[in-house]
Amino acid sequence: MSYVTRRALSTLIPPKIASPKAIGAAPNAVRMQRVVNFYEKLPRGPAPEIQPKGFLAKYQAKHFGKNASGKPIVHAILIVFLIGYANNYYFHLRHHKNNAH
Repeated sequence: MSYVTRRALSTLIPPKIASPKAIGAAPNAVRMQRVVNFYEKLPRGPAPEIQPKGFLAKYQAKHFGKNASGKPIVHAILIVFLIGYANNYYFHLRHHKNNAH
């Protein structure tokens, strides 16, 4: 056989199938044993609950989690009101503190 023919045939056979280890032993049994070993090492049971860290995570866990409520809507309305009042004060009301309009 010429070099070109041998090279062409060798690319048709994947290297793992043509290896001496795969020919001598049952490759599926070894592969399955690796999969079984991997899954045996995984933890069993439900995953532990992740404790929230930070202000937003705690707020979300408190108001949007298991005990969902309408408080975030009230909080959003109050924040918009406070920002609006502060904006109005800065651009308009502070000029009327001592003088009539």
